[in-house]
Amino acid sequence: MTWNLLAQALVRSELFPTSGKARKASERTPMLHAEILSHQADILCMQEVDRLDKLLPALDLAGYAYSYASGPDKPHGCLIAYKNTIFRSIHEATIEYDKLEAKRNPELSTQARIGSSHRTRNIANILALQSIDPESQVQGYIIATTHLFWHPAYTYERARQAGLLVREVIACQELWQLRDWPCIIAGDFNFPPDDPAYSLLVGEPLSLEQQERLQVSRVVHVSIDPTVPASITKETDGGGGEGEADPDKVIRNSRNFKDADGLLSDTELSTLVGHRLRSAYDEGQRSSLLEGNDVATYGARKLLPTEKAGACEPMWTSFTYHWKTTLVPDYIFILDAPGSRMRVTGYLQPHRTEDVERGLPQIGICGSDHFSLCAQLVTLPAAS
Repeated sequence: MTWNLLAQALVRSELFPTSGKARKASERTPMLHAEILSHQADILCMQEVDRLDKLLPALDLAGYAYSYASGPDKPHGCLIAYKNTIFRSIHEATIEYDKLEAKRNPELSTQARIGSSHRTRNIANILALQSIDPESQVQGYIIATTHLFWHPAYTYERARQAGLLVREVIACQELWQLRDWPCIIAGDFNFPPDDPAYSLLVGEPLSLEQQERLQVSRVVHVSIDPTVPASITKETDGGGGEGEADPDKVIRNSRNFKDADGLLSDTELSTLVGHRLRSAYDEGQRSSLLEGNDVATYGARKLLPTEKAGACEPMWTSFTYHWKTTLVPDYIFILDAPGSRMRVTGYLQPHRTEDVERGLPQIGICGSDHFSLCAQLVTLPAAS
């Protein structure tokens, strides 16, 4: 399962004007806990996790162990939980995108090696979960969860963070000498299926429009270069960053990038990813669609051809009063190990538009502004 819980620290009436009592922690908490536990998932990936004093006892009682990590001075973070009768954690790592160097050239400045356009305080949490059953066909899994930068206009920064996440998951796999373990990367990526970052992750060539979106977002924010003149009050968090929402989707307090800033080219971003991921929901819903089932897909809403990667992602994975047009930010990605292949054998049906059109969260529907996503995965020999 993956789910952005909507941190209580980010809930305000102006952001969720139609949610009524569902904004209150006393109403949301039991709804969140009930939905988390109802799935009975072996592995849980959660983002915007706060109020740990309420959540962790519920996980303890349900037989989960867990690992929590958050960005510097952030009131919410990412949590991976797993059934302690099935797995044990043998390694863990936390990565901070603001500090990770995307380039290895020692002749560059530290910031140019990092290659970021905005300081965001976003992180990823990575665990190696070993199967307890000695007769299990799979020794274990590398699990990663993340919450990428929220601001819609910073396409480049999200693509950089997504590429670094894949690189670091593979690096952990190598460092921990677990090359035969499959990887599952799940979380709130804050980009839709037609975004450049999605194409980079699944190995699709970038369209001209995607290349243009990357190019116009290659800027340097005042959080990176303090000499940038402030054009307006610094943008703040609308559910995953640092404060108030910025619905205008405009880049502010930033300058055009220079070669010395070290921002990555399209080719360098593709090289950074280096592997082709698979999406559990894109595959699962495509199979269901081909079987003649009624499936609400992103491609149907955006008029994309069914065969295009990402077209069969859910029509929505988040739906709020202010953000209703592009919200499919949540994914469960798969990276197979050599000699094996994960197969999607089931998935949780996402909410339909008519159920959420008032804007989440809503009492009796969902305690968060995001949907929980669950996929049933079976690991088989690659020839199967």
